[in-house]
Amino acid sequence: MAADHDDAGASEMRNRAGQPPRVYLDVMLGTLTRILRMAGWDAAYALDRDVEADDTILDEATSEDRLLLTRDRQLAGRAPASLLLTTRDVDDQLRELRTAGFTIELDEPHRCSKCNGRLRRVDADETTPAYAPSPGETRVWRCVECGQCFWKGSHWDAVAARLTADETPDESGRRQ
Repeated sequence: MAADHDDAGASEMRNRAGQPPRVYLDVMLGTLTRILRMAGWDAAYALDRDVEADDTILDEATSEDRLLLTRDRQLAGRAPASLLLTTRDVDDQLRELRTAGFTIELDEPHRCSKCNGRLRRVDADETTPAYAPSPGETRVWRCVECGQCFWKGSHWDAVAARLTADETPDESGRRQ
């Protein structure tokens, strides 16, 4: 299930200072978008911008110097830097990204999974909405763009488990 389009632009973006690439995901990749954001990727999503037209997706990805992640073969072929994902299942899409050489792992929250804004740590004496834990008891982050609060709870644990579920040890015993 390897991604079958990886041009020189995708390879160049993958190798920038060991950081995840800036990506633009088409309308078919909403769940993958949220996972990548949780893993710290700067992941623009077409539907967040109310964009569905291929030409607009292509123009925005190109003008913002983003790697286009798509399941649309024709759109991938038109983009200067793209990665064609061939499956609908998000776990398989994550495998395709890893096979293409990308690292996807959770560390500390850096991106809002809702809007892609940057997160900042909430101080222990700050208040949080009723849905969020007290920052005096649990580390909490707030999006500087939309105000959403995040913490490492059951959803974080579920995504972490999803990211490590299919990793296999290499000859040295390290997970790939």
